[in-house]
Amino acid sequence: MSVCEDMLLCNYRKCRVKLSGYAWVTACSHIFCDQHGSGEFSRSPAVCPACNSALSGKLDIVRTELNPSEEYKAMVLAGLRPEIILDISSRALAFWTYQVHQERLYQEYTYSKAEGHLKQMEKVYTQQLQSKDVELTSMKSEVSSLKKVLEEYKKKFTELSEKLMERNRQYQKLQGLYDSLRLRNIAVASQEAAHEPPMMPQPAVFGFPLGNAARFSGDTTPHHGQRGEGDFHFKTFFASSPPMGDSGNCFFSFTSPSNDLDQCPGGNRAYKIKRL
Repeated sequence: MSVCEDMLLCNYRKCRVKLSGYAWVTACSHIFCDQHGSGEFSRSPAVCPACNSALSGKLDIVRTELNPSEEYKAMVLAGLRPEIILDISSRALAFWTYQVHQERLYQEYTYSKAEGHLKQMEKVYTQQLQSKDVELTSMKSEVSSLKKVLEEYKKKFTELSEKLMERNRQYQKLQGLYDSLRLRNIAVASQEAAHEPPMMPQPAVFGFPLGNAARFSGDTTPHHGQRGEGDFHFKTFFASSPPMGDSGNCFFSFTSPSNDLDQCPGGNRAYKIKRL
């Protein structure tokens, strides 16, 4: 197989495969693979799929073998005059040249189309790159501004942390002072309670206390002639059995601390306490 045979491709637009084995050749100088040629040229009237030319002649479509045998090569042009052989050869070479030229045009068209698409994509990508550069610049400026804000917040946080530590130190100091004062007050109160005389139990009548009872120690004795009023002083503190009409006024009678004897009118009996 020669190098030139590799250049012949099927002229069907969606095929474009390298030809091998059998091929379909048309009078309009197009060639197709055996698969698409059999499918397209089985219809009547036959039309070239490449240029839409009508192929109504008997020899307008020929199915040929691309790699003929040696016997076929020896007999196909045998007996023909040289000018006929040269004419046949020249027409075959013209067909081959046309196919190569068409393939070159097709490749140039594909290249130009791909180049145009590439330029368009480069333009789009350039615009996108420019927009991304603008976005990147704006993001960098935003990041720098956010860094400044972050530094300011860090500075404020440091200042607030120092203030908080100072307040904590002051609080600890005040707490220590408060604890020391509380302990001192507790100690003073304990000492005062230890030096005070014991309290006498308060008398009560019917479960009610009789006011401020006098305090007496265990060995307290009355003194004679105190305040110039005699040896003993008595004070009526509570009077019972009031009259029926004055029960609302004299059921509980509390007297002021005077030296006179006050009784509820109509009372039967009075409870007295001795006062020094």
